[in-house]
Amino acid sequence: MRDTSSSSGFAARARQLFGSAVHLIRERRQVYLSLNLAYYGTVAMAMVFVASHPTIQQALTASVVLSFSEGPLAPVAGAYSEGNLLGAAVLTFVVNFFPGTLLVLLAPSLLIPFGGVALGLVRAALWGLLLAPTTPELQLAMIPHSLTLVLEGQGYVLAMFAAWVHGQAFLAPGSIGASSHWRGWAAGLRRSLRVYVLVAATLAIAAVYEAFEVIYLVPRLIG
Repeated sequence: MRDTSSSSGFAARARQLFGSAVHLIRERRQVYLSLNLAYYGTVAMAMVFVASHPTIQQALTASVVLSFSEGPLAPVAGAYSEGNLLGAAVLTFVVNFFPGTLLVLLAPSLLIPFGGVALGLVRAALWGLLLAPTTPELQLAMIPHSLTLVLEGQGYVLAMFAAWVHGQAFLAPGSIGASSHWRGWAAGLRRSLRVYVLVAATLAIAAVYEAFEVIYLVPRLIG
């Protein structure tokens, strides 16, 4: 009986957290849509640009390969090369969520208002430069990997939205009923962390799909 009550309580809390995050997005729907347009538009423009400057993509690819083979991402590469679907998905989520959003997008935003928005667009540009289908192999790989780009990108868009929510609360505390910039900063952090419930869920789904498509789908297309 206790377990059932505990489970129902957890489910209710989860629904409340998700509902609260969705409510924030609905309140600022235009901002959310604009961030989506900016993010995916930047990816597309970077892809078009690098098509005429292939040496940029080659340099970025070499850097990424090095980080996966000898750098901090070597354990992630190992899970993929071993065909460890669960391990690859978990490690992908950990990398994308903790350093990828909390460290790179959220932390700077706590010091510089809207910093995560700018950094998110830099990431979008790097994605476009790196993933542009400029070779036959990349063209085949991007058939299944395009969904990864959309799903994982959505996680970063939500993290950018959280940065925007925090920045607005700090610079315009009255917009959320706060009496000072410091109170706006604190209230904005609480609000942005509510959005991170959706960030985590989206990146978890993206990680599972990415592990599946990289391990099972891409090798069959380019093998």
